[in-house]
Amino acid sequence: MDRFYSLGHSSIDFHFKQSPRDFVVEEIPLYELSGEGEHLVLFVRKKNLSTLELIGILAKYLGIQNKEIGYAGLKDKHAMTKQYISLHKKHEEALEKFEHENIKIVSKNYHNNKIRIGHLKGNRFYIKVKKVNPTSAQKIDEALKNISDLGMPNFFGYQRFGNDGDNHVLGEQVAKGQKKERNPKIKKLLISAYQSHLFNLWLSRRLEINTLIESFEISELESLLNMPNNELEKLKKQKHPFKLISGDIMEHYPHGRLFDFEGTEHDFERFNERGITVTGLLCGKKVRTSSDIAGTIEKDFDDQINADGARRYAWVYPTEVEGRFKPVEAQYEMNFTLPKGSYATVLVEEIAKRKLI
Repeated sequence: MDRFYSLGHSSIDFHFKQSPRDFVVEEIPLYELSGEGEHLVLFVRKKNLSTLELIGILAKYLGIQNKEIGYAGLKDKHAMTKQYISLHKKHEEALEKFEHENIKIVSKNYHNNKIRIGHLKGNRFYIKVKKVNPTSAQKIDEALKNISDLGMPNFFGYQRFGNDGDNHVLGEQVAKGQKKERNPKIKKLLISAYQSHLFNLWLSRRLEINTLIESFEISELESLLNMPNNELEKLKKQKHPFKLISGDIMEHYPHGRLFDFEGTEHDFERFNERGITVTGLLCGKKVRTSSDIAGTIEKDFDDQINADGARRYAWVYPTEVEGRFKPVEAQYEMNFTLPKGSYATVLVEEIAKRKLI
């Protein structure tokens, strides 16, 4: 799927491949562990294993069911990842003899409740790209500064769509009852891929609109965008690279409630100061949809499916962004922190301004 990008530079040529040496992620917990309670919390380092494979290995070793092990988020397989998992503390002694070449229990603690999906604040990443020349390194420097200052689009990464990148195709058929999937976890995964696909298409369209607004005069935009003149004038005045449109649904950032964008100076100030951000639709039932002009755009990427919908941040703000060029090795290293649910590979693709795979 071709998509629009938020940065203005031309594509940057470098080599990137996910591997434990070049892609490292560490989970940032949502809360401090209490140090007491019936749940044993393990901080685990794994490589070349998905989170579900990690859990399967530990469950088999302990002779328990996978569902007895809690985790906050799914981490990349082709990477070195560090994350928290929880299980009943009665298994602590058995784990003392556990050994696996791709799994290391770094530390342990205790807590009052099981770790569940979403129980994380974000993730800290280290990524290395190769075959970087000095000119490309300078462009990467500028791109990282831009992302650090202004944020980036919150696309779903390619990992969301399966090894062949087409899980959303089957997901649409399952979501509409055209195909059956008996395994509830796989069914949920496939439907989620379809919702994510539509979200990405919508977000790409919004970035395309941003680019048109930046590139053309109002007289030219009238024939390019089906919007009234007064809306185009409002869009033209906005300094932020992501243009807010009448009818958008906003959300407090980095967490909070949804509310309608009213186009007031206060709304723009809060958006520019990262206090709120714009959201996009994950189609389905029981979900709030945009109105007015934003709603007209959103309708093209909505669908009636037998699953609950949601809204997702469309624009997010990486923090603690750092970059280092190593000219002798022709490599560039970057570190950054992303909120939960955001993809490091999307940030790298924004910099490269092209698909990575």
